[in-house]
Amino acid sequence: MSLDKNPNSQRKKFGSWILAGTVSFGALLCLMGIAIFLTSCSSELPSEASSRIFNKISIEYIGEYQLPQDLQVKDTPVGGLSGLAYDRQQDRFYAISDDRGDKAPARFYTLKLDLDTKSPQVKFNKVDVTDVTLLKNANGKTYLKWETDTEAIALTSQSSVFISSEGDRSRNVPPFINEFDLKTGQVKQALLIPQRYLPDTEAKRGVQNNLAFEGMTLSPTGTLPASGEPVRLFAATESALMQDKIVPKVGEDGKIPGAKSRWLHYLLSNRPDVISEHLYQLDPPPLGAIEHGLPEIVSIDTSGHFLTLERSFGLTGFSAKIFQATPAGATDTSKIASFKGNTTIQPIKKQLAFDLKQLNIYLDNLEGMALGSKLPDGSQTLLLVSDNNFTKRQITQFLLFKLKQG
Repeated sequence: MSLDKNPNSQRKKFGSWILAGTVSFGALLCLMGIAIFLTSCSSELPSEASSRIFNKISIEYIGEYQLPQDLQVKDTPVGGLSGLAYDRQQDRFYAISDDRGDKAPARFYTLKLDLDTKSPQVKFNKVDVTDVTLLKNANGKTYLKWETDTEAIALTSQSSVFISSEGDRSRNVPPFINEFDLKTGQVKQALLIPQRYLPDTEAKRGVQNNLAFEGMTLSPTGTLPASGEPVRLFAATESALMQDKIVPKVGEDGKIPGAKSRWLHYLLSNRPDVISEHLYQLDPPPLGAIEHGLPEIVSIDTSGHFLTLERSFGLTGFSAKIFQATPAGATDTSKIASFKGNTTIQPIKKQLAFDLKQLNIYLDNLEGMALGSKLPDGSQTLLLVSDNNFTKRQITQFLLFKLKQG
């Protein structure tokens, strides 16, 4: 994928592509001709095996809220929201912006949800953006333009947040996963990124542009003070590394295979380190997809179960699916230089939990997802947010769900 270096053109050009004119009828027919051979990938295992591997969960839609266009907080434009984290103590969400310093310095926002939980049906009234925190580097200064492309955020119990940046291959800016003070935004530490993720000059190794550490989460113990359990951080690339990337083509099974993302597992001890890595296999992209990736992962228990968000953009607009996933039994790929031609790797197991197309509403560029507050019936809220790419052609869309486990 080519990268437009002008930030005003917007990341991945989602907004402009979707409204920038019509696709020729002949080209569309060609795509449809190829696509008739595609079948949807079944992400579900046989029910008996699934009951042993996955939690019993259900996801129920509550409602939608859209932020006003041109909303500003402390002279910063609210947009590009790409990751979410929930603060149970304060009943607040934190949302990272993927602005590369073009409109304001790297930053995250504090959000408050207005919910009516007294009615038989929970009502999602609005989202208030109450504050903004600017990120600061080791010198105590805000990051310069192009130094960051922040995409994911995870809250610890130590009044800090881990934030990932995709970097920028074209500018020789490496990705990072750093810890920042929650109140001041000052960087506290940087996690070691394995060499295989760092871009080289020959474009043979490392993350692709705009397809690096998009999804990140902490184990639930990481948000509980004095839990006594080791804190674990998980980070996943949105798509394949350069050395794992293959030319997409229709296979013998009539499907175009999805990308092979890498999923890192850190143990956050006194000396944080990667203790394992796994392959996350994305579903085949839907008909007419231009972009298809893994923008978010969320840990939902201490037994190694996650929710993952797979998001696509193409001729028919945006689409998204939520899966339940578990690395149990997956191959440790930390010593595997490339996935190309390797058919022995056992990927992370996953099962479709919710296809958002069944909502029958407009979906925007959904990139952030986080568990939220508990509801009176014992279920938990699940919040999704879209990245509007700082264009009026798109919206900052919040979708609220009810997650039941067990």
